[in-house]
Amino acid sequence: MRPFVDAFLKTVISVIFVMLVACVSWQVISRYILGTPSTVTDELARFLFMWLALIGGAYTMGLRRHLAIDLLTQKLTGRARALSEGFVLLAVAGFAGMVMVKGGGQLVMKTLASGQVTPALQIPMAYVYGAIPFAGAVILYFCAIFSFEIWRNGPSDPDAARNGAPVGGPLD
Repeated sequence: MRPFVDAFLKTVISVIFVMLVACVSWQVISRYILGTPSTVTDELARFLFMWLALIGGAYTMGLRRHLAIDLLTQKLTGRARALSEGFVLLAVAGFAGMVMVKGGGQLVMKTLASGQVTPALQIPMAYVYGAIPFAGAVILYFCAIFSFEIWRNGPSDPDAARNGAPVGGPLD
């Protein structure tokens, strides 16, 4: 299932990025060449950027390339390293579950119930806020995979990147 999720996320991120570039390009053309700025593309670009940032962050988490402060974990080995990695995953999963999935889901439901729509596009704001619980669910998925890997294989190899082992990269 992991290859399917990775391929799906890559595709979604790529499509959103292309749409974002097109919106911003049209915004520049309409503002500076045609002299009439497009309010629709301005709003759409803002919302696409939100989706791109949240889904991109979740995808980056899945590649183990997300920004991390791992000074302590790098110095540990064996069981202590596995415990440290497990604690970090638990903290990330707790945030993703409680704040992003639960809180974001409540935000989506309240916004959907209130009928709030965007000013220019007239689409429900719940669709815009839907990126929060979606990204949280993806982060939880990757946390579960990584936790299982730690349980099954032990802690990650601290020298993997230095020994030439592939660590993933943007949209590979």
